[in-house]
Amino acid sequence: MAMLQSTVASAGTQSASITRSVQQDADALRDTGVTGVSVRLETPQGTVTARSGVGDLITRRPVPRNGYLRLGSITKTYVAGVMLQLVDEQRIRLDQTVEQLLPGVVTGAGNDGWTVTVRDLLQHTSGLQDYLPGVMPDQTADTYYTHRWRTYRPEQLVALAMRHAPVFPAGTDWEYSNTNYVLAGMIIKKVTGRSWEEQVHARILRPLGLHRTETPGTWPFLRSPHASNHQQFTVDAPLLDTTLPYLPMDSGADGSMTGTARELNLFFTALVKGRLLSPTTLAAMRTTVAVPQDSGFPVGTRNGLGLFSTPLSCGGSYLGHGGSGIGYLIMTATTADGRRTITVSAHSRPADQLTAERQEAALRTLIDRALCHNA
Repeated sequence: MAMLQSTVASAGTQSASITRSVQQDADALRDTGVTGVSVRLETPQGTVTARSGVGDLITRRPVPRNGYLRLGSITKTYVAGVMLQLVDEQRIRLDQTVEQLLPGVVTGAGNDGWTVTVRDLLQHTSGLQDYLPGVMPDQTADTYYTHRWRTYRPEQLVALAMRHAPVFPAGTDWEYSNTNYVLAGMIIKKVTGRSWEEQVHARILRPLGLHRTETPGTWPFLRSPHASNHQQFTVDAPLLDTTLPYLPMDSGADGSMTGTARELNLFFTALVKGRLLSPTTLAAMRTTVAVPQDSGFPVGTRNGLGLFSTPLSCGGSYLGHGGSGIGYLIMTATTADGRRTITVSAHSRPADQLTAERQEAALRTLIDRALCHNA
């Protein structure tokens, strides 16, 4: 792969060593087979950006600076923020059950909305099955091209999950399920009378001045400038352009937002520094449970309410959330005090699981080294 790369340090006081380190790690992520990589790191000394690879396999143009990104499951952190603001306003409670808020929605096949709380939804301890297999039974090019325009109402997605028995009794274990945040979006609408998208704009985006962060819903096109996303559906097959989303799983409260690395960093910094929630509710958001070691997360990872806590090699941990879809991987992370925040985006995904794991490991190494630099 031809290499195109550029590094910008927007503050003159930013050390050359962190700039060089971030660029080297971006190149290392590219070298695992990623088509294009973009990094933005905010520190008290200034901003470091790095790009590596190409933004498009046909034109070979570079990855754009501060281009638009699909946020994927990072959407969940915004939704959790709205839910917790409603907790602050005493309009919902973390120990309130789904049945109390959405009567008759979580039922059937052994599912019981009386046992699942708001906290369970936000922390993935509900035991509810993920709806994803119902809308994408196999990750093939045929499925992507055949069904990518199909849309589902939130109630339909939850109904797909309710066909299956829960994985475990609510509150007794942990397993990631997108169904949880579809339900959270439904609760926001039920409690406020306005959609989760409207509430995210009113409560988070406008107050923070995040004008390039959007909730496109079923609108499939990513604003320019942006890198193209690419998916390899089978081993040894070529990478295909999958910049257009797979709407059955990319249009709801669990993963539909778009934005930029700059605004992602601003949001996570504001959240962790307490600009959006009361101290009590922010503490609840940061109260974590262990994530099982066979869940694909780094050893020691714990899950709060819309935030993950991951150990740092230099001590302590960072808070953040990742997102992935057909053809991309993205992660935003911030130190516990919000002083250093980073977003890394990778614009292709391989078919081989071992390669995918190497790419995610390289991405996490980049984050760890950047947040730990001169710690």
